[in-house]
Amino acid sequence: MEIRKVVIPAAGWGTRFLPQTKAMPKEMLSVVDKPVIQYVAEEAVASGIENIIIITGWQKRAIEDHFDRSFELEKYLESKDKKEELEQIKKIAQLANFIYIRQKGKYYGNAVPILSARPAIDNEPFAVLWGDEFITAQPPRLAQMIEAYKKHKGVIISAVRIETKDQLSRYGIAEMEPIDENVFKIKKIVEKPLPSEAPSNLATHGAYILPPEIFEIIKNLQPGKDGEIWLTDAINELIKIGFPVYGCEIKNAKYYDTGNKLEYLKTVVEFALRRPDFSKEFKKYLKNLLNSKL
Repeated sequence: MEIRKVVIPAAGWGTRFLPQTKAMPKEMLSVVDKPVIQYVAEEAVASGIENIIIITGWQKRAIEDHFDRSFELEKYLESKDKKEELEQIKKIAQLANFIYIRQKGKYYGNAVPILSARPAIDNEPFAVLWGDEFITAQPPRLAQMIEAYKKHKGVIISAVRIETKDQLSRYGIAEMEPIDENVFKIKKIVEKPLPSEAPSNLATHGAYILPPEIFEIIKNLQPGKDGEIWLTDAINELIKIGFPVYGCEIKNAKYYDTGNKLEYLKTVVEFALRRPDFSKEFKKYLKNLLNSKL
């Protein structure tokens, strides 16, 4: 079956960015002038997806408002002849068909919002992209994964190389064997291992193509590490029952962990330096700042 739907979990508390995220969703943190979750949605659309299911919480209304029409704002921009800005905000609302589901359940963990999406998925495979981080790639990451899915079927997980050992404990690391140019058969995923215990430097992270069978597995999972329900545990259960699981190493990719304060700041600076309208002036400012006594 074709991949027609993407689930974007966006119900987390964003505790690493408090107090800013007390009232504002972490997925709405801006990278220059565009929120992180918009980069994620644009990746899905660029990969041929038209239906986006966002799993939210009570404090996440700003996400829904962002992807909705704003007639008063449109009217104001039109009256001021701000054509470029008007087209930008109209385009956001026309990106895709958006469905919003409130996360329910007494447990925490990154598998819980995926289970919440079940009523909107029906009995078909679907993709998952986290709402607080993104990868730039050409072709888009999800498009590369869909191509791998067409060829190999099974679960497809985005994979990136972690070059620094001390970073390995931040991700799910795959024990795997190569079967294609950039595709690996995954034997097991170790969630956030100690660097000395990591089975490889291939992080299975950020994006997934999953079968509908995952829902029953998540539903029956017991809380694991830190008392949470982990997607990694559900995928390992799929492996145990013989479901093929593959890692697709994304080509021409750069990962932006915008759920981490330092990496978020690096992302903002990098994207600001790409802007032709002010990059020259911004670069000059940074040089002066580095040369100062600060």
